[in-house]
Amino acid sequence: MFGSLWFLSLAFTPYLISQAIDRGLHPHRVEALVFWSAAVLVTGVASAGLGIMRHRSMTKLRLAAALRTADLVMTHATRLGSALPRRVTAGEVVTIGISDVWTIGRAMNVGGVGAASAVACVVIAILLDRTSPKLALVVLIGVPVLALIVAPLLRRTQRAGSRYRERQGRLNARLVDVLGGLRILNGLGGKENHLRRYEGQSAALRDQGYRVGGPSSWIGALGDGLPVVFLAVVIWLAARLAASGEITVGQLIAVYGYTAMLVIPVNVLIFCGFDVTHGLVAARRVTDFLRVPLDDPSGAPPPDGPAVLADPESGVVAEPGRLTALAASTPHDAIAVVDRLGRYGPTGATWDGRPLEELALPGLRERILVAHQDADLFAGPLRDVVAGPADPDDDRVRAAIATAVAQDVATELDREVEWSGRNLSGGQRQRLRLARAVYADPEMLLAVEPTSAVDAHTEAAIAQRLAEARAGRGTVVATTSPVLLDRADVVHYLVDGRVAATGTHRELLATEPGYRTLVTRVFGEEDE
Repeated sequence: MFGSLWFLSLAFTPYLISQAIDRGLHPHRVEALVFWSAAVLVTGVASAGLGIMRHRSMTKLRLAAALRTADLVMTHATRLGSALPRRVTAGEVVTIGISDVWTIGRAMNVGGVGAASAVACVVIAILLDRTSPKLALVVLIGVPVLALIVAPLLRRTQRAGSRYRERQGRLNARLVDVLGGLRILNGLGGKENHLRRYEGQSAALRDQGYRVGGPSSWIGALGDGLPVVFLAVVIWLAARLAASGEITVGQLIAVYGYTAMLVIPVNVLIFCGFDVTHGLVAARRVTDFLRVPLDDPSGAPPPDGPAVLADPESGVVAEPGRLTALAASTPHDAIAVVDRLGRYGPTGATWDGRPLEELALPGLRERILVAHQDADLFAGPLRDVVAGPADPDDDRVRAAIATAVAQDVATELDREVEWSGRNLSGGQRQRLRLARAVYADPEMLLAVEPTSAVDAHTEAAIAQRLAEARAGRGTVVATTSPVLLDRADVVHYLVDGRVAATGTHRELLATEPGYRTLVTRVFGEEDE
């Protein structure tokens, strides 16, 4: 409404000026000149007010659309919970949050300003028709011609923009992964390799950006240039009509005003197409994310008491009351087993012989806990961070911290921990995650590399205390640490995702050359 009224006020201003010239200034009629000049003044003041309200409304709509989209994305991400990083890369979520939602918000303005611009074009055509049907015909033909010139560029922009957005998500995912594992990369000497790989992908994204920028720059140039050319054509025709006496001087000025004002809605319509093109690319990424399915919480009740967890795909069996270790030649294989046993994603794992996918998820989450080494830490006092969703018990919190050998973190339980543990070192964050898992005291704890960021002395202490704290409870640890492996009741040695051998750590050292090589390699890295 505000956009249409604002455009109408701009469109009628040249008409009022022409009346002031033809009825007041040219015949020297002061009363008529004052009347029409006052009408121009009132229209100008109204136009200023309408312009302010139009801009306020557009800004409100743009922000509301962006924030509502962000709210939908955040709500869905929260419902996905810990399954989120297994289904969508962190870089994709980051790109949606900092780019796509605002692009969608901008595209949502198209409905209002686009309709207002169309109304303005129609009104100007009617006003020109009252002055000269020839000029009105030129306008009615010219505006669609401008759209036809720009349309192919919009299609090219959309295609190139889709490819650019896909690469951007992948590159952001790599950046997030590298930043999250920078300390480990430094330790392993892999920082330079990842830097070179990131630079190569960044250069490819830049080149793709140039391909997006090519048609986009032409759209910008044509959006500003074509309406001016159109203005020149109409004014040239109007000047010839004025010279031949077909229109008056006031009407000539009005035609100039109409056409000059027409530059605005034509320019807006061109850029509306540009915003819709980019908005569609962003909206597809957001809707793809919102289609990521949630875990179904319904299902049969879990077993009445402690029971065996088994993963037929790998052959891993985790018995209650025992510390089971998974040592894999490829760490990802062990992580995949843990995810299947914890029912993160599709799984054929069973609990007491019953498929996990058929069991109610809430009950399963209460009794089986997956503790990943990169799990997030929430902000708050240390006791609340360790206790998690449970009510904090200071004695239990201290005991869990002692098990994780995290006393250097726990100078006092009221110590504030920043979001994601940003005020802690990598080793402190890892031990704090382990303390949180120990505090939860689940029936079956599935931990991934709980000691990878600590020194050998601390690792030995954690291995001893964890075995003692979890006595009588089921624990599965994915690790290649010889210290932890030596504490395990049973070790599954995985090759290509399958159990190649099972036994104690010392038995496997004596009978499995591949296992011995894996452990020796780890020893070698620690010695370095």
